[in-house]
Amino acid sequence: MSIFPTTILLATDGSRDAELAATTAVDLAKGTNSELHVVHVGQFVPTLLAQTEVEPVQLQHEAQQLLDEQVRRVEEAGGTVKEAHLRLGRADEEIVDLAHDMGAGFIVMGSRGRGRMRRALMGSVSDSVVRHAHCPVTIVREQSSLGTS
Repeated sequence: MSIFPTTILLATDGSRDAELAATTAVDLAKGTNSELHVVHVGQFVPTLLAQTEVEPVQLQHEAQQLLDEQVRRVEEAGGTVKEAHLRLGRADEEIVDLAHDMGAGFIVMGSRGRGRMRRALMGSVSDSVVRHAHCPVTIVREQSSLGTS
């Protein structure tokens, strides 16, 4: 029996840290002979500011384009994506729920995404995923040159 997961879930939002997480997930999947799944969560939050019913359709279309682009980048990096998942809603909840439903053995994601305002108001998506996931989570961040010798 191996201690390595057989299913890895890469959560991405297209940010710089998410791209680094993708590289890590590809290396991990290849090194452990694990399946790699990719998820992107479109931040569909109904508001009074929505002008038409077309906006949710547009948001879903944009989210799908971002997911397709991330899958393409993973494949260009030498990875094989078993399945791509598009979810709409709160990113932390959707990532945790998908990982649980698919029996993921490991989640990989970036430390900071694109939603800096959301983080200030609601907390970090990665922090929430770490607290609520049923499996190990690796948070990838860009290394800083500060404090290194």
